Amino acid sequence: MIQLRNRPGRHTAGRTLLITALLAAAVVPAAAAAPPAPTAPVTERSTAPAPAYQQVAHFYGAYIDAAGTEGGGTLTTALRAFYLTPALRSQLRPWEARNHADGVLRAQNTPLDFKITPGDSGAGHTWSKVRLTWSGGQHPTYTWLTVQSDLRTGRISGIR
Repeated sequence: MIQLRNRPGRHTAGRTLLITALLAAAVVPAAAAAPPAPTAPVTERSTAPAPAYQQVAHFYGAYIDAAGTEGGGTLTTALRAFYLTPALRSQLRPWEARNHADGVLRAQNTPLDFKITPGDSGAGHTWSKVRLTWSGGQHPTYTWLTVQSDLRTGRISGIR
């Protein structure tokens, strides 16, 4: 279980800066750096840099930080391009137009907190539970999402 907290009025700038730097590094043209000559046999391995549920946690942490920041639209778009499959991005557009809400959060505003719980895996996918916290105090309000990820790439391929 991964849990990160956002405090009202305060965003985790370090995490957002890290994600921004990673996104900037990912878009550097391949021609800018020649690959080193292999010195040993290369083994085939997943392109996902971390377990899928951790990718979901990284995405939601950075996305919530960006969405809660004035002018964060450019970063949220870049985060979607980096973490979500093209098919999911296409599915989100009509849902967002129909519901006048953010399809990643399934809401019109930004949550205060989130928690990721890994779930089952099968058929090349894994599912994570995302709990979004909308209010604090003695009786907080939550919503839950089920997020599907591709095990090979770690990219998010479904949100319900």
